Amino acid sequence: MAEPDGVVPGVAELDHDRARRRGYPEAVYCEGKSPDQLRRIAAALAGRPGNAATLFTRADDERAAAVLEALPDARHEPDARLLAWPPREPDPTGGLVVIVCAGTSDLPVAREAELTARYLGRRTELVVDVGVAGIHRVLARVETLRAADAVVVVAGMDGALPGVVAGLVSAPVVAVPTSVGYGAAFEGLAPLLTMLNACAPGVGVVNIDNGYGGGHLAAQIAAPRAGGRMGR
Repeated sequence: MAEPDGVVPGVAELDHDRARRRGYPEAVYCEGKSPDQLRRIAAALAGRPGNAATLFTRADDERAAAVLEALPDARHEPDARLLAWPPREPDPTGGLVVIVCAGTSDLPVAREAELTARYLGRRTELVVDVGVAGIHRVLARVETLRAADAVVVVAGMDGALPGVVAGLVSAPVVAVPTSVGYGAAFEGLAPLLTMLNACAPGVGVVNIDNGYGGGHLAAQIAAPRAGGRMGR
C-alpha cells in the first residue's frame, strides 16, 4: 500500500500544503535529525519541485552533505548553515528588510535571517559590525535603516542594539539574540532578557540564535499588501 503524499515512513510527514495555506513553504530544521533522515526527506522533496524554495536550516557539514546527495543542485551557504532548493531566489516583492549585525561573531545568525527573508521574496540589505561599543557606526547607517520596512537586529553579549535601532526608525524591529558572549551572557539568555526589556516601542523578539524566525517575521511584515504597494 502506497504511503500518503508527504509521508516519509518513520521519519516525517511533510506539509506540502503549507505554501498554499500560508504563502510560504515548510522549512526543514536539520539539527537533531540524522544524515539518513535528512537524505530521505530531501529525496521526498525532489519528487515535488515547486516555485517556492524549501529551506534546510541549522545544517552542519555532515547534514548538508546528506541533503546534497538527494538534491545536488541545492544552494548551500555554509556560513549560515542553510540550504535552499530549488536554488533560485524569487523575484523580490514588497518592502525592504534590513538586517543589522552587531558584531562579526553574530554574522552566521544574521546571514540566516538575510537568506530567509530573501527566499521569502523580499529585498534585503545586510549591515555588519555596528554594535553599541562604537555607537557612531550604527548612527552612520541611519539613512539605510530608515529606508527599511522591517529591520532585523542580531546581537549577542549585552543585546542593547535593537533598542538603540528602534529609537531611530519608524519600522518594526525584530530582535534576534545570539549565544555570542562571555560567561555572564549565559549563552544568549542575557541579550534575550535585554531585548525583552527594551524601552523603545516596536521591538519584537524571537528565540536565541533563531535567524530563520527573525528573517521570516520581517519578511511577513514587509510583504506586499492587498490594494497597495509596500516600499518607500
